[in-house]
Amino acid sequence: MANLAAVIRPAVPADAPAILALIRELAVYEREPDAVQATEADLRTALFGQHPSVWAHVAELDGEVVGMAIWFVTFSTWTGRHGMHLEDFVVSERARGTGLGRALFEELQRICVERGYPRFEWRVLDWNDDAARFYRSRGAAPIPQWISWRLSP
Repeated sequence: MANLAAVIRPAVPADAPAILALIRELAVYEREPDAVQATEADLRTALFGQHPSVWAHVAELDGEVVGMAIWFVTFSTWTGRHGMHLEDFVVSERARGTGLGRALFEELQRICVERGYPRFEWRVLDWNDDAARFYRSRGAAPIPQWISWRLSP
């Protein structure tokens, strides 16, 4: 990133179009191109409304948003403390290999440490070897025996 103007920062309302584009790019990569129902208005409300429960950070390269992380606060009854759940993390294909993913991920780790969160968790598709390699390179490991469940009433 030495020759590039790279910035990691909290997202602002004007980032909603870029965030939505990255969500759509991630959906295509995750083989669910038609699954995205969110709109820019939905993102502005969720991320920047009066009482947000979810936050986003973006990675810029030469003034263009090319990466994003959307996360929310969790709670563990076992630790008695809050933690962070990473909902989505993506760096656009054209910006991979620049170090932005590492920098964005390290910013989230910094926030966890700053806030005293003992847990930083997320899910990875079982076939996404690239993501698994990236997370392992950051010191993360899968949680054995736990299976995600969902109910869509």
